Amino acid sequence: MISVEHLIEGRWQSGADHFHVCDPANGGTVTHVPQATQSDVAAAVKTARSVEDSWAFVTAGERATMLHAVADRIAAQLEPLAAATTAEMGRPLASSRDSVRAAVATVRQYAELGPLHRGRSLMGRTDALDLMLHRPRGVVAAITPWNDPVAVACGLLAAAVVTGNVVVHKPSERTPGVGYLLTRCFAEELPEGVISLVNGGPAVGAALAGAAVDVVAHVGATRTGRAIAAACAATGAKALLENGGSDPLIVDSGVDPRWAAEQAAVGAFANAGQICTAVERVYVHEAISDAFVVALLEQAGRLRMGPGTDPTTTLGPLVDVAHRDAVHAQVAASVRAGASVRCGGVAPDGPGAYYPATVLTDCTDQMAVVHEETFGPVAPVMVVRSFAEALSRAGGSPYGLAATVLTPSMGHAQQAVYELPVGTVKINAVFGGAPGGAAQPRRGSGQGFGYGPELLDELTVTKVGHICAPPPTAPDQRS
Repeated sequence: MISVEHLIEGRWQSGADHFHVCDPANGGTVTHVPQATQSDVAAAVKTARSVEDSWAFVTAGERATMLHAVADRIAAQLEPLAAATTAEMGRPLASSRDSVRAAVATVRQYAELGPLHRGRSLMGRTDALDLMLHRPRGVVAAITPWNDPVAVACGLLAAAVVTGNVVVHKPSERTPGVGYLLTRCFAEELPEGVISLVNGGPAVGAALAGAAVDVVAHVGATRTGRAIAAACAATGAKALLENGGSDPLIVDSGVDPRWAAEQAAVGAFANAGQICTAVERVYVHEAISDAFVVALLEQAGRLRMGPGTDPTTTLGPLVDVAHRDAVHAQVAASVRAGASVRCGGVAPDGPGAYYPATVLTDCTDQMAVVHEETFGPVAPVMVVRSFAEALSRAGGSPYGLAATVLTPSMGHAQQAVYELPVGTVKINAVFGGAPGGAAQPRRGSGQGFGYGPELLDELTVTKVGHICAPPPTAPDQRS
């Protein structure tokens, strides 16, 4: 059991109203959480404002040194953070450990990038100096997700802190224990007030998004992101959003169908499909579609469903029963509309939020399981007659987060990179990429850079300084 607290006014404190988080594998209570009030949120923002100026003038090198110490603390807390992730959202423990390791690397990355974040000089008059320089925006409200609650949060928190901003952190109400343990790692190495923590559900997030902050950085559902954008439009805060996606996988003719099925299975079923850039729909060329589907069914059949604490588990539960039911509702609706269930598609009896790896064929672009974000271990497969048809259908989505293309053709690869209306196009690998990569999501998937050096630009304001020498002192006119 993790007993969570708020961090407000530099003090760890609880509240009168509490809720509980249950283990999605067995329904047992794992976290006891205080629910922040409107006054708690206001106090946290006020605390952040009170140290805003002093923190902004700490040198980038000093901030970087503190962040390296934060990374050391996170590394030392690998097992508690991984165990909390698995207990609260069901991720297999080995994968949870990998996520914590990724978080450590992310914090160190921003500790190194922070002191290198610089402006530029401008060519103006020879008797003046013109500079463009970056300054912190001020108070950042970081509203972080449950599906990867350590690594994703560390990107936002570290980038905000190293650029001289102060932070009010609200983790997802589904993984508050992880958020609490992580925030402690930051708070123990940073000056009082630089980071605060408020806990609670959507009402707390809405209160924070509507407060007098300068940036609201949110990773989560599109509906929530749009509400945050509206709140920011009213307050003047900057909205930095990475939201939902329905990422396509295109399987071109000429690729090995077994290899393509392996890629599809990793993309659709890893973390039970609860990854922002998971494969949500598959367009496979008719020349290899039959062999591809057979191989994908084999891949799905090899997965072992069970609790994340079992080292043999390769498919853990979904985050909770409500989410499992939402995933199944999309699958059931697609079946009523004509889709064929080739494997899975039935929620098992017994405790836990389990859902099997599910492969659907005979799908159409109009089905919710294709058109909307499912965020579960479901692979809807559609057969196309040409690469051009696949590109067109893959781009016809209300989202624009990422896409993957498996192809032996460099021409098709280049065409996909240029034409797909998404932030990230991956060729011949569903996951991976350089750690500094950053892209801007499109459409319902959000706005702004969420990763890489460009995230430092998002969290700072650029100002121009025009500096002239003072006029010479007038000579003494006295006789």
